[in-house]
Amino acid sequence: MVPTATLSPLRQAQLTVSPVDRAQYLSASDLYGGRSFLQAPSWAQVKAEWRSELLAWRDADQQIVGTALVLYRSVPRLRRSFAYLPEGPDIDWSEPSLDRWLTPLVDHLAAGGAFAVRIGPPPALRRWRAGTLKAAAGPSLRIGHVLPDLVEPMGSSVSDRLRTLGWRRCGEDGAGGDAQPRFVFQVPLQGRSLDELRSGLSSEWRRNLNKSVRSGVETRMGTEADLPTFHHLLGVTEQRNGFRLGRSLPYYQRQYRALNAEADGRMRLYLASYQGEVLAAHTMNVVGRRVWYQCGASANHRRDVRPSHALQWRMMEDAHRLGAAYYDMRGISDCLDPGRREFGLLRWKLGTGGEVVETLGEWELTLPGVVNQTLHHAMQRYRNR
Repeated sequence: MVPTATLSPLRQAQLTVSPVDRAQYLSASDLYGGRSFLQAPSWAQVKAEWRSELLAWRDADQQIVGTALVLYRSVPRLRRSFAYLPEGPDIDWSEPSLDRWLTPLVDHLAAGGAFAVRIGPPPALRRWRAGTLKAAAGPSLRIGHVLPDLVEPMGSSVSDRLRTLGWRRCGEDGAGGDAQPRFVFQVPLQGRSLDELRSGLSSEWRRNLNKSVRSGVETRMGTEADLPTFHHLLGVTEQRNGFRLGRSLPYYQRQYRALNAEADGRMRLYLASYQGEVLAAHTMNVVGRRVWYQCGASANHRRDVRPSHALQWRMMEDAHRLGAAYYDMRGISDCLDPGRREFGLLRWKLGTGGEVVETLGEWELTLPGVVNQTLHHAMQRYRNR
């Protein structure tokens, strides 16, 4: 791909958006450092209740310079739909003229009957080191109350440009909450040896990891046949921690088959056993050199042998061997109050020595027209209720 800075004004002005087939989409997999697994074509098969479309941006030479997986939720009995691009699109977000990218996208979606569109720009906005947040934790505090260690210039710039173009950040002004986590936790891997990675763990984390080894906890990569065990443990975890994902075993089976049919090892299942019994099971997704810990589950008993610590370390080791720049532990609560339950998961992740990253979050745009505005407002009221 030709860098934006070298393009002539004429070529810069000419970007078009149109559907592409799966092969063309996959061939443009690393234009800007790797797309999210939520933008892989296989994710459309996981979200079978949504209609989907693969799109590409082309320049004046008809070269693909950007891609997007769009999921459509149709309104019953109306030829209208809500368009959703989870953690996408995969375009050049650093370019000052974002309208050059977003206008042809919106035009294409409007022509297909969309009344509104939601996007998830990948750039980061702010970062906090683990030590910063551990030192700041206190009653009623949230991450946003703490001065970040780094403010990302590009993220701030993209946020300003989106507002100028009429987009609204979800969670503000009645735009509804994010579907994907706004705050994620990442462990940097690039340029670090495994010994350096291990020394970056907190003393408590290292102690628990050593205990799992001394206790004889064994880790392995599972197969589709192990998904029922994972799903059972997930139900135990949901009940223990007071949340409900609401995903059935067939959902995870569909995800496992779809992602791995697209690329072997794209979705991985890891299990930790003690004396022959599986005590923890976690899933991991891999796209190129990007790695995500997606979902974890563990039993209520024998937690003293620390199976989840052993499992996470095994997954971090594998991510390191795959050449990942960081190990993405996905979403966290922004709660820094040690007295609240949701702080527990953040505290556990902070022990890995990584950093909290605030993404730009998700943004919505109502497409022109009274009918579109009415439908979008009705959908927002329904979601909020």
